[in-house]
Amino acid sequence: MEDRKEQFARTVADHMEAGFLENIMDLLKHDKTHFGLIPRLINDERQRVRIGALVLVETFLEKNRAQIAGLVPTICGALKNENPVVRADAAYMLSIIGDERAVAFLEGSLLDPHPVVREAAREAIDEISQKNGFPP
Repeated sequence: MEDRKEQFARTVADHMEAGFLENIMDLLKHDKTHFGLIPRLINDERQRVRIGALVLVETFLEKNRAQIAGLVPTICGALKNENPVVRADAAYMLSIIGDERAVAFLEGSLLDPHPVVREAAREAIDEISQKNGFPP
């Protein structure tokens, strides 16, 4: 069963890379259980896939806040990805979601060896703090 899930996730990522973002958006509109693909997509090495994942979050967040916020702990795992660009994109995604649970994970990224990750983490913490009405 796990192989099928992984194969489906790879297929979705490949379709996103090929430019079929609107098709994936339609899939998520009709079956919200596929929101669980978002953490997998933000961890993808391909920039187009990660950008697509960010677009998915931006598109569906307002009407599906609880479901997407439920992904925060898993998305935070991307802050440990070996690729610093993936880590920075994950921080940006967390800032879009705005869930204060992400702040503790992002604080760890303030010590990241790569300046782009440190900057993205700082900006994400500031954004989340502002959205939740507490000082950064």
